[in-house]
Amino acid sequence: MLRRIDWRILIALPLWVYIGFEISKALLIGLVYLLKWVGVPLGLLNTAVLETVAAALVYVFSIGIVVGVPWLLKKYKTTKEDVGLTRLPSWMDILLAPAGFAVYFLCSAVLVYAIGALFPGFNLNEAQDTGFTGISRSYEYMLAFATLVVIAPIAEETLFRGYLYGKLRKIVPVWVAIPIVSALFGFVHGQWNVAIDVFALSVILCILREVTGSIWAGILLHMLKNGLAFYLLFINPVLLRTIGG
Repeated sequence: MLRRIDWRILIALPLWVYIGFEISKALLIGLVYLLKWVGVPLGLLNTAVLETVAAALVYVFSIGIVVGVPWLLKKYKTTKEDVGLTRLPSWMDILLAPAGFAVYFLCSAVLVYAIGALFPGFNLNEAQDTGFTGISRSYEYMLAFATLVVIAPIAEETLFRGYLYGKLRKIVPVWVAIPIVSALFGFVHGQWNVAIDVFALSVILCILREVTGSIWAGILLHMLKNGLAFYLLFINPVLLRTIGG
C-alpha cells in the first residue's frame, strides 16, 4: 500500500531548512554591523579567525533556528532518533565511511562527466570559494582545517541528513527523501559545479543514514571528503592543478 504524502510538509520542511540557513547568514551580517557600530575593530582581526567564528555562528544559528523555532512556537519536538544521534560511533561507521567515499567518488565522476557531455559550455572547473584565502601561518591552516573538516561536516550532517532527512523519512519513501535533501544540499553551496559534486555526496550520505540508522558514518565520510579537499586546496595545490590538467 502506497503511503499518502502530505505535500504541504514535503514542501515546507526543505523550505524551512533553507529559510533557517538564510536567516542565520542575515543574523551574522547584522551582528557584524552591530559590532562595527559599537566600535569593535573587526578589520584588525585575522581573516582566518573571523572566517572560523563566522562559520561556527552560522551553523549554530541555523540548527538553533531550524530545530528550536518550531518547538518554541508549536511544540514540534525533534528527538535524537529524528537526527540520527541515538548512539555513539561504531566500528561499522568507521568501516563504511571509506567504502562510501569510493562509491561517492565514482558517482560524482559519472555525474560530472554526464553534465559536461550534455552541456559543453558548463564550467566544471570553477574554484570553490572556501573563504580561507591568502593564509600562510600554521594557526591559520589549523583554523581552516577545523572549520572545513570538523565543524562543517558535523553541522551539515546534523542539519541535512539528520534533521531534514529524519523528518522527511516519516512522511515519504526513501526514493523521494534522498533527492530532495540532496538537491537542497547542492543548492545551498551556491556554485553549480560544486552543487553537482555535493549532490552525489549527499545521496551516499543519505544511504548511509538509512543503512546505519545514524549520521555518524556520514559525518566520517564527509570529514574524509573535506579532508582530501583541504589537502588538495591548501597543502598540495600543485597536485590539484596536475589532476585538473
